[in-house]
Amino acid sequence: MFALRGKKAKRARALGGQDAEGFVLPRPLRRSVRFLFSLGAGRIHIARHTGTMSALAFFAATGFYGMSLGGHTQNFTQTTTTAAGFAIEDVKVSGNVETSEIDILQQLGLDGTTSLVALDVAQARKLLADLPWVRDVVVRKVYPGTIQVELKEREAFAIWQHGSDLSLIEKNGSVIAPLRDNKFSELPLFVGRDAEVAAANFEEQFKNWPDLKKRVKAFIRVAGRRWDLHMDNGVVVKLPEHDLDRAMQTLAKLEQEQDILARDIAAVDLRLEDRTTVQLTAQAFVRRDAAVKQREKDLKKLASQI
Repeated sequence: MFALRGKKAKRARALGGQDAEGFVLPRPLRRSVRFLFSLGAGRIHIARHTGTMSALAFFAATGFYGMSLGGHTQNFTQTTTTAAGFAIEDVKVSGNVETSEIDILQQLGLDGTTSLVALDVAQARKLLADLPWVRDVVVRKVYPGTIQVELKEREAFAIWQHGSDLSLIEKNGSVIAPLRDNKFSELPLFVGRDAEVAAANFEEQFKNWPDLKKRVKAFIRVAGRRWDLHMDNGVVVKLPEHDLDRAMQTLAKLEQEQDILARDIAAVDLRLEDRTTVQLTAQAFVRRDAAVKQREKDLKKLASQI
């Protein structure tokens, strides 16, 4: 009985159990102690080259950790995957009208050695979304070496002049890009502070007056409240802040009955509901003044003969 208990106690001590004095190893250490005991006893066989492979794995892990700390992981991935045949060789772009493929390549930073594996699609979308004409963009990887870029571009609604600067704007008033050429010269021109915001709503009200609208050279925002129309022959039509339909009906009637816009006038003031004021040009005023004076002379001469 005593011998049996002694043998069990000896084995327990060897395996990390309770010894004669009652010492017990913590549970997390018991498996490690048993493994070391079995290894020393020769009951565990370790394959050849295990140590070499473990050392290589340790150095590799250390190297990757060092590259991660130094920020070189992306460069390493780029170099290795490019060498393995995953260099980006083709970029297929669709949906672009105003955005050139050169702009896309430059924005993505592609130089012929960029790896498709290392390309961050989310970052690529973010970069392309910063291009002026891009409203939405989808970027896809097609292995081994192709990128598909699908664009949805913004639509130019009008030209907005603020100060001496000209910009293309969307219908909601958002600025797209500076005006660089005459490609968009047919778009309506809106001038003044807040004109870009109010442009779409104001332009919509002209759908019932297409003949007059096509003669407007510029829509001028005045004091952020009302509009002046600068016609193609230089005549300025001053519109009221409210009741645009009434003013446009008056203008259409004057144009139909008196061909008012073809006359030698500088402006037509439609701001007051009860009357329309016509401003003559300087030359017309001189001619009118001369005609009035001549009429007065003729009347005096006629009176002296009676």
